[in-house]
Amino acid sequence: MSNNHRDNTTEFGGDKKVGTSLLSRPENKLKGWVVPKIPPSIETYHLTMATLLWSVINVVVAMYARNNLSLLWVVSLMIFLQYLTDLLDGELGRQRDTGLVKWGFYMDHFLDFVFLCSLVFVGFMISPAGIEAWYFALLVILGSFMVNSFLSFGATNEFEIYHYGVGPTEMRVVFILINLFIIKFGTTHFALLVPITVGICLMGLVIHSYQIHRKLWDYDMQAKRSLS
Repeated sequence: MSNNHRDNTTEFGGDKKVGTSLLSRPENKLKGWVVPKIPPSIETYHLTMATLLWSVINVVVAMYARNNLSLLWVVSLMIFLQYLTDLLDGELGRQRDTGLVKWGFYMDHFLDFVFLCSLVFVGFMISPAGIEAWYFALLVILGSFMVNSFLSFGATNEFEIYHYGVGPTEMRVVFILINLFIIKFGTTHFALLVPITVGICLMGLVIHSYQIHRKLWDYDMQAKRSLS
């Protein structure tokens, strides 16, 4: 077997997230209460693939939301449903020992990106003309956060998605709050708010990338010293 081929028996760390978020404790209690009540006919892969349905609904709603911002309630519902299915699928797989660890890691996070794209598409469709390029920048930056996490995982086998107590759940709450703001106040100030949002996200990405850079640099320097 080639030395470049990864040994399939190597312990996989993708199902063991490093760190916690502000809502981790209530989430663990929720999983412990809900998962035993899920019918046997519903499997972990059903919950994982449900994200595709929530994403499609977002895209359809986006086609009509510009003329009816109240439809953003539907988008908020999709965010909540995606949160539930994303929260429960891994725990259901562990409790039932389905064995879909690597498939679950791949498909779960790929569909997370698909869902993120659907949310950015909603914002793009309801926005006034003239700020389209900002949405492209926003998608690139948010996608880069995910790329950073996966590249860091590839180098350390530690999957870290929580930073300063903030993780995917807290970001979903932010998206829902943004929807509520838009429903109440409209999109009049988007020409100012969207660039500010992009700037904040870019600053966070720079800080996040620097932290990963320092972490991996320190790993390499420690390994070098241990060999000398």
